[in-house]
Amino acid sequence: MSRTLPVNDTTALQAELDLLARNLRWFYDRPTRALFEDLASRLGGVTGHDPMAVIQAFDADAFAAVGSDSELRDRIADLAAALRDELAGAPALDPGQRVVAYLSAEFALCDPLKTYSGGLGVLAGDHLRSASDLALPLVAVGLAYRDGYFTQTVDGAGNQVSSPAPNDLARSAAVPVVDAAGQRVVVHVPMGDGEVAIQAWRLSVGRVPLILLDTDIEGQPEGHRAITWHLYGGDRDTRIRQELVLGVGGVRMLHAMGVDPSLYHLNEGHAAFAALERLGVYRRAGQDLATALASVRGELHFTTHTPVPAGHDTFDHGLAAYHLAPLSHHLGVPFDQLWGLATGPGFPVWNQTVLALKLAERTNGVARLHGEVSRSMFASLWPHRDVANVPIDHVTNGVHPTSWTGPEIAELLDGYVPGWRRGTDPAAWQALRDLDPAVLWDARQRARARLLTAVQARLQRRAQRTGVSAGGEGLDPQALTIGFARRFATYKRGTLMLRDMDRLGEILSDTERPIQILVAGKAHPADRDGQAVLRQLVEASGDPRLAGKLVFVEGYDLELGGLLTSGCDVWLNTPLRPKEASGTSGMKAAMNGGLNLSVLDGWWDEAVSDQGRHAEVGIGWSIGDRAPVTDVTERDTADAAEVYRLLADEVGPTFYDRDEAGLPQRWLKMAIDAIVLLSPVYSTHRMLGDYARRYGVEGA
Repeated sequence: MSRTLPVNDTTALQAELDLLARNLRWFYDRPTRALFEDLASRLGGVTGHDPMAVIQAFDADAFAAVGSDSELRDRIADLAAALRDELAGAPALDPGQRVVAYLSAEFALCDPLKTYSGGLGVLAGDHLRSASDLALPLVAVGLAYRDGYFTQTVDGAGNQVSSPAPNDLARSAAVPVVDAAGQRVVVHVPMGDGEVAIQAWRLSVGRVPLILLDTDIEGQPEGHRAITWHLYGGDRDTRIRQELVLGVGGVRMLHAMGVDPSLYHLNEGHAAFAALERLGVYRRAGQDLATALASVRGELHFTTHTPVPAGHDTFDHGLAAYHLAPLSHHLGVPFDQLWGLATGPGFPVWNQTVLALKLAERTNGVARLHGEVSRSMFASLWPHRDVANVPIDHVTNGVHPTSWTGPEIAELLDGYVPGWRRGTDPAAWQALRDLDPAVLWDARQRARARLLTAVQARLQRRAQRTGVSAGGEGLDPQALTIGFARRFATYKRGTLMLRDMDRLGEILSDTERPIQILVAGKAHPADRDGQAVLRQLVEASGDPRLAGKLVFVEGYDLELGGLLTSGCDVWLNTPLRPKEASGTSGMKAAMNGGLNLSVLDGWWDEAVSDQGRHAEVGIGWSIGDRAPVTDVTERDTADAAEVYRLLADEVGPTFYDRDEAGLPQRWLKMAIDAIVLLSPVYSTHRMLGDYARRYGVEGA
């Protein structure tokens, strides 16, 4: 019979576990993750991937068992104390302080919370994690979706199956936003069919609060309740409603909470309506329109993320007028004048990116090349300027080091680069060059083995569910492993590697230099072309010419993304230049000693120019050149041929050229080049430092 803990001890234990589970710092704090994995193993029926599910599964006996284990009890207490110490260093968000509000339609925080669809959300999540590490005075705002993007499986015929991805907010790490009397804080946003009530939930990402806006309020008309039900769900009417909630509702909710930011950072055009709400604040304070517009420009920063026109939200005149007429009246600005703020030469209908561009003081793309593309894309808005002088610059994206560096490499960095988790001088990374190559090789071997073990488990689950082999019989833990994972938009050219299946089969099946490719990713449920790409990749995995050396791994999520980028030897990226705004998976691979094999697009274009020239050996390989694309078919043919040539003549030979100790010395020197030169630059710590200077704020 288990011992019953005293009430005070049980209450303290519950409080400590609740603190650790509710702060999403656990996602990037390995000791905390390990704790919940250990606790889950004691319970059965839950996994450590969802700490809230773990503590909700605890009963009196489980608490008693933990309380009687002094070592485990001390471990929990120490982790809780460390988190409290960190939170004590959180910057004040009080009136009079310079505070930044970061508004985004999606945030990738952890797999249990389905509040993201892809790269935009992953970047936003890393933004918050680094803001916490650097103690920047930042509060984030997003939407509280009841159903996320979708859960992906693949059926026996190779088709993607999209299933709901529900968020049970009441059982999640989120807590309701309440006032001093304990009542839900509610704000209202006018739309064409009346005022929409909005409540909020608060999540903690380390020291950064994230406020999620929720219209699913009992008693509200169902059409209003449904606004935040689905991530990017519904039609254009739903989209404009969601963006009014995010932009207008976000500003109003922060004010109702007593937070009045000095600067609003709009992460993509989804949040652009915040500019109109801020315009209303100044208009209601008595400013004329010109003065109010100048005031708004002084406090808005805008980041645009896509060079693909379809990625910029637009609304026709009728829809925009219907929903914005109440706001227009509230602003004291005729709708036709508002229409002029969101349109212009070449942009005849309401465009959220145009609105943000016109009202933000600073606008940036997310890589140097993307900045150039964006200046060209929107040059017509500034007809009297040369394209080079269009007011769009760039802040290149990064990734959060602690979240995406696997345990094998993290252990080495802890010994050689103190401070790497919180950002440090790039010169400090040079100490890693003293690392014994055999030690690095052992770490890379273990990372690959960890990845392949997880992949095989996923393939087996799929085979058991469908009754059809999911492949993987040819996977070898010692073979050169290439990762290819992304959203299957057609411009990303997911099937480029399949153009000559005979040639690819020869390369993968070389008995002396075997290569294997792991593929993952999702296609939007409404994107038939993207789903066709995915289906071709699944079908290719069963093609006998590839001998089981290419597999498609279903269920792409943050966990799988981390496994792939930390365990693959090479990261393959084949977008049609210059349609990749930045890309970040290759950055994660580089942090783990993976080498990039990529088209000169997004971040890789500048990495090759800026950091590649400092490499002792090299940081990877580039596919093609920077010449403009004049014929897509010709470019596809040429790039596919170059991929095959590089794999056969350079990548494979470098990996399999071993010394007498069995070490690929040149490969390992390239891996060190990649870690040392790319990690400190393509980090969200560096990125947040760039933004902080623009924000005019300082961290700890």
